[in-house]
Amino acid sequence: MTTPTHTEAARDGLGSRDVRRRGPRGLLWLMVRQHRIALLSCLAVSVVGAAWILYQRGAMLDTLHGAGWPATSADALGGDLPNQVTNRFNSAASTLASLPALLGVCLGASLIASDLEHGTARLVTTQSVPRNRWLLAKVGFALTLATATSLPLSLLFGWWRDSVGPFAGTNWLHDAVFDASAPVLVATALFTTSLGLVIGALTRRVVSAIVLTLLASWATMVAGDMFKDDLATPRRFSYPLGSDLPAALDHVVQVDQWVGTASGKLYGWGTCVHDASPEACRASLGIVNSVWAYFGDDQRSGMEWTAAAVLVAASAVLIALFLWRLRRAPLTP
Repeated sequence: MTTPTHTEAARDGLGSRDVRRRGPRGLLWLMVRQHRIALLSCLAVSVVGAAWILYQRGAMLDTLHGAGWPATSADALGGDLPNQVTNRFNSAASTLASLPALLGVCLGASLIASDLEHGTARLVTTQSVPRNRWLLAKVGFALTLATATSLPLSLLFGWWRDSVGPFAGTNWLHDAVFDASAPVLVATALFTTSLGLVIGALTRRVVSAIVLTLLASWATMVAGDMFKDDLATPRRFSYPLGSDLPAALDHVVQVDQWVGTASGKLYGWGTCVHDASPEACRASLGIVNSVWAYFGDDQRSGMEWTAAAVLVAASAVLIALFLWRLRRAPLTP
């Protein structure tokens, strides 16, 4: 009996097992097949976003080099060029910082809500794949895609930020520059995606999940900005009242400001300002120093990783809630 050729085997279905092994199989194939639009969209965002960052970085450096930087210091550049460059950079950072909300809406909110609303999830109960394994595949696919989309863009943005130095803005903590940094952007993307999964599991309606995820993501980011000052301990620096700002306070993030005595007693910065004789008022209180509380640029990295750790921990709680909610709940609209 002759052995069938490869062509005959493929035609008769004998080689189908070998063909299937060349690509994704099982739940991985299901995730890629079912969510291919989301997969292709995230790939497009990564490619277009990377090209946009590279172009903006090159154009900004050409502008700065044409003006004489770095041979000429940033403070010595004439005109409004430094402000224009900084504003352009902050605008780009704001655009990138909106990516996690987009991922939470388009990836997290619709990933499970669509299956629940249209009844696709009910098929799980009729298959040999356990429900827990299917849910874990959903979570893994969503979080992996969110990470793969945000990580390269955040790394490229960090490279851009480091290359323009002082033009990246001084208030890096409360500007979008902090939110667009590599650890914070990726952790925020994981958080908003997890948030979208939970809201989708609770509402079981795509439109409702999208709207609520968008609102919840925005509210969370606003609230998070209010607690950024708690990510590290501010430093203090005193210098004689009325003197020029010391170089040590250049390019730092100011948290608070007081006036103080030589012994270290602090008063509000407006003390004696509205008095008929401010100098006499200060002399009577012994006020001789201006005191700043600030974050230095060397604290930025630690604060970014602290914020990222908090967001990852919150994401883990949300994923646990998602799995608990759908592990035994009916998979019906």
